[in-house]
Amino acid sequence: MARHIVIVEDEQVIADNYRDAFERQGYRVSHFLDRSSALADCKLILPDLAIIDVGLGEDVEGGFELCRELRSLAPELPIVFLTARDSELDAISGLRLGADDYLTKDISLPHVMARIVALFRRVDALRQPVAVEELIQRGDLTINLARMSVHWQQQAIDLTVTEFWIVHALAQHPGHVKNRQQLMDAANVVLDDNTITSHIKRIRKKFAGQSHSKPFDCIQTAYGLGYRWQDDSST
Repeated sequence: MARHIVIVEDEQVIADNYRDAFERQGYRVSHFLDRSSALADCKLILPDLAIIDVGLGEDVEGGFELCRELRSLAPELPIVFLTARDSELDAISGLRLGADDYLTKDISLPHVMARIVALFRRVDALRQPVAVEELIQRGDLTINLARMSVHWQQQAIDLTVTEFWIVHALAQHPGHVKNRQQLMDAANVVLDDNTITSHIKRIRKKFAGQSHSKPFDCIQTAYGLGYRWQDDSST
C-alpha cells in the first residue's frame, strides 16, 4: 500500500506542486489548508508523514501548534516543516517542538524528495528486524529496537525518529564521545550544529522529566568535541 503523506499548506498552488511531485513518486497525498482540518483528519486516520508549513493563513504560528498537537497525538509520527520562514530561531523552535526535519521552500524538489526518502528509510529501519543488538541495557536505560521503545527508570520515553537514533548512537558505546557528524550519520540526517544542540537539549528534557530518584545527567557534553553517554554502569 502506498505511503500516505499529509501536506498542510495554505497556498493551493504550492500544495498542488508538492502533491504532484509526491504522487509521481507513488505516494498518496492529502492536502489541508488549515490546522483544524488537518488535525481532525489525522485523529481519524494517522498518516505515514506530515509535512507542515509554519504560517497557515492568518494563523501565523499555526504550523508550530499543529506540530505540538500531532506530536502529542502520535509520538512516533514523522513530521517535517516545509516553509518559507528561514530564520534560525524558527528552525530551532520547530525542532524543539518535535519535528524530525526543518526545510525551507527555496530548496529544490529533488532535495525535498531525498530528505523524505531518508526519513522513511530511518522509520523502516526501526520497524525491521535487525542483526545488531536488539536490547541495550545501560543502567536505568533500556532500548528495545524490535519494539522501537526507550525506557528510563522503567518509564517510557517518547522520542522522535531522529532523537531515537541519537540516543541509540550514544548508548551503544558508553563513555565514547560522538561528534556532531557521527550523530548526524547515526540519524541519517543533515543538520547544523545548533540543530544538533537543540535535539540534545530536548532529549535531556524528556529524560529529566522521568528521572525521579536522581537528576538526569547521562548525556554529557565534551566541549569542542561532542557528546557521550556516561552513567554508573559505564564508569
